[in-house]
Amino acid sequence: MGRVHREALRRLGTVEAYTVNARHEAEYRAALGDPGVDAIHICTPNALHFPMAQAALEAGKHVLCEKPLATSSDEARQLVALARAKGLRNSTCHNLRYYPMVQQMRRMREDGDLGEILVVQGTYSQDWLLYDTDWNWRIDVRDNGPSRAMADIGSHWCDMAEHVTGQRITALCADLQTFHRTRKRPKHAVETFAGKTLAPADYTEVPVETEDFGSVIFRMGERARGAFTASQVSAGRKNRLRIEIYGTKSSAAWDQERPDELWIGNRNAGNQVILKDPSLLKEGARRYADLPGGHSEGYDDTFKQVFRRFYQSIERADSEAEYPRFADGLRQLILVEAELASHQQHGWVPVVS
Repeated sequence: MGRVHREALRRLGTVEAYTVNARHEAEYRAALGDPGVDAIHICTPNALHFPMAQAALEAGKHVLCEKPLATSSDEARQLVALARAKGLRNSTCHNLRYYPMVQQMRRMREDGDLGEILVVQGTYSQDWLLYDTDWNWRIDVRDNGPSRAMADIGSHWCDMAEHVTGQRITALCADLQTFHRTRKRPKHAVETFAGKTLAPADYTEVPVETEDFGSVIFRMGERARGAFTASQVSAGRKNRLRIEIYGTKSSAAWDQERPDELWIGNRNAGNQVILKDPSLLKEGARRYADLPGGHSEGYDDTFKQVFRRFYQSIERADSEAEYPRFADGLRQLILVEAELASHQQHGWVPVVS
């Protein structure tokens, strides 16, 4: 993630960035004390998010933090309050909102094209932890926090669902599963999505406390209903966030593995698949596409869109924050904790902000 952030900043052309190894505390403290540093990006394992963000805010730095914002809603509330008290810009990097076709769905809903939202459903499926020999720091609860699949990718799906529909999940019922109760931890460091060719001498078998999969049914707003799954063990699915929104007038569906396409469903007319073309998008969505039709914009471009708006808001103190903030990160932790509680209680739980 550090490399992804650095490349997106370079593409802005207006921000000078340098990298510090946050596990070397002296380097991080030096950055916090440097008057030439305006903002800090936190791209470390989850357990470090809270103390690092807290220290950065106390040092007077604007903060953009990878999700999840913290490992608990209590920590996230402290960061929301501290950022507000300090008057500093803050962002939780729920970047997946900012694909152009996701914004097109949102503007369709705002313009009434979909009618009243009735059903929201989908999945976020990956396969990079399918085998018990697959390992990443996220598996270790000490680095990751109490939830993995739901906090890591389920939170992206929920953030997108609430962002596009403009409604909030009010209650949910979740079922979680850890398919691999033990995993083979490498004796040397491996990167995310890597480390798939280990030999027996290369690993140590360790117990696993975080979930590989989760399924959730939920109530949204006053009438809408929905369901989604989050999986890190779905063979062949590399990074598939799919969301389907069904309204009383029409429907829309989007798939992150085909990001330039948007499916539009109709009851009494032919369905459509439209391709990303800024000149044909709604005005509110057009601002999230930098390239003309036929030129793909993908995952790395979503970071650029978030960072551009984040740094513009730093330059213009009176401007509105047009990006996900710490409050949005808190919201997703509230949902994750509701999912954990529901699974433990084997039943429905309300989602209370």
